[in-house]
Amino acid sequence: MKILVTGSAGFIGFHLVNMLIERGDEVVGLDQINDYYDINLKKSRLELNGINFLKISYNQIIKSSIQINYRFIKLDLEDKTSLESLFKKEKFDSVCNLAAQAGVRYSLINPESYINSNIVGFVNILECCRNFNVNKLVYASSSSVYGLNDNYPFKTSDITDTPISLYAASKKSNELMAHTYSHLFNIKTVGLRFFTVYGPWGRPDMALFLFVKAAIEEKEINVFNYGKMLRDFTYIDDIINGVIKVIDSMNDKSKSRYRIYNIGNNNPVKLMDFIESIEKKLDIVIKKNFLPIQPGDVTKTYADVSGLYNDLSYKPKTSINNGVSNFIDWYIDYYKK
Repeated sequence: MKILVTGSAGFIGFHLVNMLIERGDEVVGLDQINDYYDINLKKSRLELNGINFLKISYNQIIKSSIQINYRFIKLDLEDKTSLESLFKKEKFDSVCNLAAQAGVRYSLINPESYINSNIVGFVNILECCRNFNVNKLVYASSSSVYGLNDNYPFKTSDITDTPISLYAASKKSNELMAHTYSHLFNIKTVGLRFFTVYGPWGRPDMALFLFVKAAIEEKEINVFNYGKMLRDFTYIDDIINGVIKVIDSMNDKSKSRYRIYNIGNNNPVKLMDFIESIEKKLDIVIKKNFLPIQPGDVTKTYADVSGLYNDLSYKPKTSINNGVSNFIDWYIDYYKK
């Protein structure tokens, strides 16, 4: 297939591109490469795929030097005119939209970026699919849409009308807009509610990255809600295997035109146990600063993945200890600690 992957310099997008090109799909990656977090990390991801970071210019596709079936373009989803030109030229078979302004806490201080990227940008993707005959769209939603829901585990059938961050509200909006386009324009859409993804090449603003960095530098970590948090931590390889299964299922005519799946580990872990797995790997006791819960945070996430399991035989395999160990090995190698 010829697939557009947006957010391809990001954590999940980078790993997805690797898997797609490895199995022989033709991939065009798109990313605006903003400075929400360290651009050097995005640069390294791109260069690992054979994209010369120094040659990247806005709205110009460049070919990978090592992957014959991969090309990259720096482009904002908000730039509708350039996005339309890309769709018209490339004639994609399907789109996987992972580009978004991420982060729950950042949405409290910079709400405009979430509207631009997650709302305006997503509408532009939908319009391009509609107008250029791309009827298969997979897109990133988030476990944050469950908001104040306290029915565990979270089921896709649960009502999700109580988001507690603008980020969550923007992702819920994506699901509603996708439903509209599926209904009106016969576009197959699948939304994936990701649950706390972690692993090598992860984002520096995520807990594992922050904790490991602080531990290695012998600094203190902030532990919110006094450590009384549970997260359905999901290893990146398990996430990508699930995304690939969904992409491949888009050709199955028996599948519903509009679908939402939870994609998680189905096994919430106590935050303090998560921290302990880091300490065991590094053979260190991390200094901890216990704090109240932050605005926009939820105390527990727990994914019911029965939909993805029943439809596509998705089953996560990576234990927390193995996943954390893999991340730490990568971190030490990448930063030469």
